[in-house]
Amino acid sequence: MGWAIALHGGAGDIPVDMPPERRLPREAALRRILEMGVSAFSNAKYSPLDIVELVVRELENSPHFNAGKGSVLTTDGTVEMEACIMDGNSKRCGAVSGITTVVNPISLARQIMGKTPHIYLAFDGAEAFAREQGLETVDKSHFITPENIERLKQAKEANRVQQDYTQPIKKGGEKEMPLPDGDSKLGTVGCVAVDSFGNLAAATSTGGLVNKMVGRIGDTPIIGAGTYANKFCAVSATGRGEAIIRETVARDVAAVMEYKGVSLKEAAEYIVHEVSPKGTTGLIAVSPKGEVAMPFNTTGMFRACATEDGLMEVAIW
Repeated sequence: MGWAIALHGGAGDIPVDMPPERRLPREAALRRILEMGVSAFSNAKYSPLDIVELVVRELENSPHFNAGKGSVLTTDGTVEMEACIMDGNSKRCGAVSGITTVVNPISLARQIMGKTPHIYLAFDGAEAFAREQGLETVDKSHFITPENIERLKQAKEANRVQQDYTQPIKKGGEKEMPLPDGDSKLGTVGCVAVDSFGNLAAATSTGGLVNKMVGRIGDTPIIGAGTYANKFCAVSATGRGEAIIRETVARDVAAVMEYKGVSLKEAAEYIVHEVSPKGTTGLIAVSPKGEVAMPFNTTGMFRACATEDGLMEVAIW
């Protein structure tokens, strides 16, 4: 048994010929943030819950991923962010949706978990609570980037809702319209962690889907779908939110471990490759034993992990 950490920057149809100028900054961000998480394990003040919040905050602050600063736009050209955090031992959790001004939605989810009798707040109520707690907020325009305006324009022209990484859009069988920077933005960020005592935690954050309907809620903030942690494992999922909700992906990994008595890797592989529709799902997970699983049934998933015994990995495909 030892500590372990895994994080992701989203799964989807990631082109294998992604230009280096687009790929390398994302890989560098994952590596830097992974190292931050690893360093936190040496500080006794940080619990796994603290670490997953820290890591996801950094992912939210990166413009390279679809969460926080990098969030994609709704059909109305607005940002509606979501996040969730969960502690494995107590099953205490917090979740938010419809966030438009909070810099770090994951920290708002943590405040809901710790300072309210509730689990889930959304839209105006969540925004008001964030202000009451003194969380950092900015004008809504902070999240509206030229790149995401262009992504929304192209998604509207193609009359589609964009999922994660997607190859260039085809409009009615016509010629391809290249996406700005060769992708449509990753769909989610997340982190899972376990300490040397087997304490588990999970956190996930997202801007959702390009051109999603206003008010749409995805899998990220739904306990048991995009995020889950108990005494068996901690899971953060990414991909097509509607499919992940239907399959209760995160909870089912824990259920397969509990009821079938199989390992984390076996359970995660089963849910991703045997249960979830192909091209919809990726996840990261850790167990109390310090095991790590990062399966996906999409073309790729930006991911990274490290363990106490020296494993460190950053990968896409």
